[in-house]
Amino acid sequence: MSKMKDTGMASSVLLMGALFLSSMVVFAFPDDVRAEHTGTTRHYSFDIRMANVSRLCATKSILTVNGEFPGPRIVAREGDRVVVKVTNLAQYNVTIHWHGVRQLRSGWADGPAYVTQCPIQTGHNYVYNFTVVGQRGTLFWHAHVSWLRATLYGPIIILPKLGVPYPFAKPYKEVPIIFGEWWKADTEAIISQALQTGGGPNVSDAYTINGLPGPLYNCSAKDTFKLKVKPGKTYLLRLINAAVNDELFFSIANHSVTVIEVDAVYVKPFDAETILISPGQTTNVLLHAKPTYPNATFFMMARPYATGSGTFDNSTVAAVLEYRKPHSSSAAGFDKNLPLYKPTLPAFNDTSSAANFTSKLRSLATALFPANVPQTVDRRFFFTVGLGTRPCPKNQTCQGPNGTKFAAAVNNISFVSPTTALLQAHFTGRSNGVYTPDFPVVPLMPFNYTGAPPNNTMVSNGTKLVVLPFNTSVELVMQDTSVLGAESHPLHLHGYNFFVVGQGFGNYDPVNDPAKFNLVDPVERNTIGVPASGWVAIRFLADNPGVWLMHCHIEAHMSWGLRMGWLVLNGRLPNQKLPLPPSDLPKC
Repeated sequence: MSKMKDTGMASSVLLMGALFLSSMVVFAFPDDVRAEHTGTTRHYSFDIRMANVSRLCATKSILTVNGEFPGPRIVAREGDRVVVKVTNLAQYNVTIHWHGVRQLRSGWADGPAYVTQCPIQTGHNYVYNFTVVGQRGTLFWHAHVSWLRATLYGPIIILPKLGVPYPFAKPYKEVPIIFGEWWKADTEAIISQALQTGGGPNVSDAYTINGLPGPLYNCSAKDTFKLKVKPGKTYLLRLINAAVNDELFFSIANHSVTVIEVDAVYVKPFDAETILISPGQTTNVLLHAKPTYPNATFFMMARPYATGSGTFDNSTVAAVLEYRKPHSSSAAGFDKNLPLYKPTLPAFNDTSSAANFTSKLRSLATALFPANVPQTVDRRFFFTVGLGTRPCPKNQTCQGPNGTKFAAAVNNISFVSPTTALLQAHFTGRSNGVYTPDFPVVPLMPFNYTGAPPNNTMVSNGTKLVVLPFNTSVELVMQDTSVLGAESHPLHLHGYNFFVVGQGFGNYDPVNDPAKFNLVDPVERNTIGVPASGWVAIRFLADNPGVWLMHCHIEAHMSWGLRMGWLVLNGRLPNQKLPLPPSDLPKC
């Protein structure tokens, strides 16, 4: 159970305690939490500890928060302050990232290791302190060191301010649906071996929904998540892709859903039978239960969308949607002997289905929820994103392409993690030897990015940042490359939302493509898939001082170096400057 203390009315402790009785079951809709107040400070205690968990006929020791897997939910209203004391009782050094939280002037709480902080060492603690500003919907938290987020993750639920209605009909209940990946082996050993040999890491053994693999995997029928609904009711499903390495298609047999929010930003509602959700993305949907008892049960299933040439976990996770019989007692409300229907999911490489889904996403762009797209641009950037190689060390055999080691890069720069946190180095003026402010704004060696790849696939290495003055309006085009195979890359920008003003296939055309940009109601996100053999254009306003990581949320690619950083300078006014670091900031 997550330990939580509310500095609002004492009765809210009881109400919120009831809300947290189970971290993964359907719970009453937020209006039932009557004692919450805008501006409340919410306190949580996260104890990082090992716990034994059994899946797929085997038991292993995994990292957990408070012994829970998946971890406890963070619940707050827009405008609330969140204070989380993280105590590390495990043998690994850890950090926690509050994925998608804007962290306005609270960059010390963002969490990526060696970017905004050094890891919390064993036996130590750190207090993350941030305020939720201008966001409402679903986000999630996860570890941000190596592959520890394989089991260290949980939902962040941001409710609207009291008295502010949702821009859609009030659902009956809500439930988080968190997709994950499960390995029988130790994930730290897997990535360590892959980086040593230079080959691709071993793929997962199963996907999970709310930590459970479901009946399509061996020995897992009892480990199945069940969503129990009443006929005629509407349910808000908070979908979170916490998988380590895979984008996913998701569908519910014989049901469509209404998409109403992505990455904690409302969108124009649209109906969909299949959802595409990339690692790091969240999507809220409304599930309208059938009006009468259907005399059937239904699989909710997810399997990967994979465009690269490498191996991947080509399996399917299933949960069950069950209807309660009208006028039945709670003990006998569900019938286990009904026909079970399965959805039809797209093929794993169905790029047209993926593009069809993402093309429908649009911001609400209303007076209450405007789309503040930068209409003018101060700085333009063009980044290539993709794979590459690095040489095999002497006297070693490597398992990458042609005896090399796999690598990944942005503008052919493969990120080298420093041993001092970048934000600390910048704040103290001691950046020399930690990073250089010369990340290339365009590829240094242009080529036909989606055509025949160049003969030389070697990447450069470095810890380089782009430096932006405060309030700079930025346009960034990210271009996938065909080096070692074209592949979709979900890019996540810390500290910011951005507007997806354009995307397409082939090479970006700087003359003709900008004329087709959507500057009226583009979707606003924190994580976007750069299409395989394609490009995406985003815009954002650099109004949040600090050092902000941008990286592929496929963990294998990030481990190989597909990341870079933005250094946004302080503005002139006091409320435009990064505050002093907390006194308990972890030391390197």
